[in-house]
Amino acid sequence: MHLRAQESVLVVVDLQERLLPAIHGAGPVLRHAAMLLRGAAALSVPVVVTEQYPRGLGATVAEVRAELPPGTPVIEKISFSSTGEAAFNRALDDLARPQVVLCGTEAHVCVLQTALGLQEAGRSVFVVADAVSSRSPANHHTAIERLRGAGITIVTTEMVLFEWLERAGTPAFKQLIALIK
Repeated sequence: MHLRAQESVLVVVDLQERLLPAIHGAGPVLRHAAMLLRGAAALSVPVVVTEQYPRGLGATVAEVRAELPPGTPVIEKISFSSTGEAAFNRALDDLARPQVVLCGTEAHVCVLQTALGLQEAGRSVFVVADAVSSRSPANHHTAIERLRGAGITIVTTEMVLFEWLERAGTPAFKQLIALIK
């Protein structure tokens, strides 16, 4: 299935202050999440953010908050799957977009369970492999394998950006190509 900007929503899962220091490869995950957020902004792709138990794990990290469009819903959750929270489901239903692009942490817990829940709800789900991670590389790797086996589409940040762009020579292309270089 081909990703289309006008059919997509970007969901940023649990990139939080007290969790991120424990995440393997947190730096690249943050860089790729920022690229996705800039691409979403340039192409009018709406964003939804989740925070797992923010009193314990802190708020969304400043690097991500700085990239959020005004009015971005930030959904507090205690369910590992974002789909276990009514506010999350309402936010997605209100956007009425069938494709969900997921980035964040942890790949083998909240990202995995959210992806499976979204798939069960009938959405097309794309997990950005280089913009998700876990505390251990083994958990990240196994989560990607399980997601792929479940029929979730595994993509990279560049794949998402170029599919959303669809063509070169546009103002958005010029803006986003600078991010990729």
